[in-house]
Amino acid sequence: MTTILFELGCEELPPKSLKPLRDSLQSSVESQLKEADIAYDSLKAFAAPRRLAIQIEGIADKQPDRTEQKRGPAIKAAFDADGNPTRAAEGFAKGLGIDVSELTTIKTDKGDYIGYEQTIIGQPVTELLPEIFQNALDKLPIAKRMRSGASREEFVRPVQWVVLMQDDHVIESTIQGLSSNNQSRGHRFHAPDFMTIAHAADYEKTLEEAKVVADFDKRQALISERVAALASEVNATPIIPQDLLDEVTALVDLPVALRASFEERFLQVPQEALIKTMQADQKYFCLTDADGKLQPYFIFISNIESKDPQQVIYGNEKVVRPRLADAEFFFLQDQKQPLFTLTENLKTRVFQDQLGTIWEKSERVAKLAAYIAALMKEQGQDIDVAETTRAAILSKADLASTLVGEFPELQGIAGTYYARLNGEPEAVAAAIEEQYLPKFSGDKLPSTPIGICLALADRLDTLVGIFGIDQAPTGSKDPFSLRRSAIGVLRILIEKELPINLVSLVEQAIRNYNTDGEGKLAKLGETFTKVIDFINSRYRAMYTEQGVSVDTIQAVQAINPHMPLDFDQRIRAVTDFRTLPQAATLAEINKRVANILAKSEGDVAESVDAGLLTEDAEKALHEAVTKAQNTVAPMQEHADYKGILQTLTQLETPLTNFFDHVMVNSDDASLKANRLALLKQVRELFLLVADVGELQA
Repeated sequence: MTTILFELGCEELPPKSLKPLRDSLQSSVESQLKEADIAYDSLKAFAAPRRLAIQIEGIADKQPDRTEQKRGPAIKAAFDADGNPTRAAEGFAKGLGIDVSELTTIKTDKGDYIGYEQTIIGQPVTELLPEIFQNALDKLPIAKRMRSGASREEFVRPVQWVVLMQDDHVIESTIQGLSSNNQSRGHRFHAPDFMTIAHAADYEKTLEEAKVVADFDKRQALISERVAALASEVNATPIIPQDLLDEVTALVDLPVALRASFEERFLQVPQEALIKTMQADQKYFCLTDADGKLQPYFIFISNIESKDPQQVIYGNEKVVRPRLADAEFFFLQDQKQPLFTLTENLKTRVFQDQLGTIWEKSERVAKLAAYIAALMKEQGQDIDVAETTRAAILSKADLASTLVGEFPELQGIAGTYYARLNGEPEAVAAAIEEQYLPKFSGDKLPSTPIGICLALADRLDTLVGIFGIDQAPTGSKDPFSLRRSAIGVLRILIEKELPINLVSLVEQAIRNYNTDGEGKLAKLGETFTKVIDFINSRYRAMYTEQGVSVDTIQAVQAINPHMPLDFDQRIRAVTDFRTLPQAATLAEINKRVANILAKSEGDVAESVDAGLLTEDAEKALHEAVTKAQNTVAPMQEHADYKGILQTLTQLETPLTNFFDHVMVNSDDASLKANRLALLKQVRELFLLVADVGELQA
């Protein structure tokens, strides 16, 4: 049992790709070792700006020997009537390099065959590893590979050295066109010369002495700890997005955290703009107070241990100042005119070529938002319809601002700042930012009533418009993010517990496009159907992500509820129903009832004639159904779907007895019709919640 070390040394690797490259290299090597049946105790991957490495502890010296059975032609084809080998048998033996006399008989269910068991000697691991590592490098997720100089070898960056060792000696090989050795390099500035790795097990320690923390996770933990410590010194909390932390970790061999500051006057600028420019452009960690307000400090990670850290801090402060000054300039420039004035520029900015300008979209959104606000007001929500309209008209104004022109991700956020500076009501200002929520899967929802109206109206207007001009998403192409918009609509209506009919919202959105019968959309009925079907299709993606089974979703979709909140309540009820002991039997019976009714000829009566009930089992079922109808009636009024299904579990025994003792398709037409009517009532009771016949055992 020995230790293997493989290291590929390069020019600085792409920082955003370093972690995926490490993970892919490790995964590929592990799978190849498993496929080759090579045993080992542990495998660890390393990744730093100029290297990718694999260290394998306790690896076997060779593959285990194995026996492999080769099967040839059938006995009948291998030997003639006199028992002499045919050409088929001789050819099979020759191919294996053996004599016909060494062949054996393999007995199978399909007959007897000639065969041979050969022992395959396991290869030494040192002979297999070079190819394993080269294959792993070839399979790395590299979008574009490059060649360096006259070399024909390709990689993401020019390769400078290759280390491949078993314990204290080199495994001779050629990888990426370079001969392997035991020579590596340390930190580019602190230890730039080649150094010898004495033993494969000493890799991490040797590099640490050369000022390189090779373990990506260890380096990242050091950064997090040091950033937190520096932040605590000024009673602040660092903002550490995982993507930024990964990128910074990939940029340095030797993380040295330093804290710097900037002028407090910049804090008047929307902090989102300052944070964005410091994170995206400078890779800095920003600091906030306990209330989330930006503080005039930032922490950066240096890749050198400077003899004069203050000079490094000064240099970073000098670099960031003009960037913050740019954001300040844009912010002050925009304030020279009211936010509403910026809407004039929207009249020449195209939303979509066939759907008009952004200003026209704002007008449609205002109408739809006001319609939603009126519905919410009727339901007892504290919302001002006039303020909702005002917020919608201003909602896209910041798209014409210089700040959003420089920082597109601040759309909505900038508008909220400007609305507050202009003295707009807080409800109006807050809604401008909230219109874009949720921005991604699992993101927070708008919290204010007007923000909810804008978020719904904006998404529905886009959905109706894009489907109306036949630009529906295809495959992975969804340039207007319609799938995300549809799920956003459903989440808002469900999680904000808004009992609003989706059909009415889509109809109103369509009317806003085609005022007075003339407008931008043709085939209105077709557009309506496509939009409703598309939004309904998002239920499956949304609920399966929550762990709800597909057949539960199908059971509810079968009755096509038009209110997302109602749909959700039914989903919860069916999910609970499935846990009950009677569920499987009732699901199967419902499926049977549906099939019987589907095959019946003519219309089935709505009522049951008690006088035609002859069998005890059908009388008992009729009594149980009547009782259930009376019990669930008030539950239906309050949408108590869990209560309804709980009540209907009492039908399990009478239904089972009915099908055990009663012939539905009686020769007597009147008896048959009456029994079908009874089953129809059973079916309609369950359909008050969902088609439980869709549920699988």
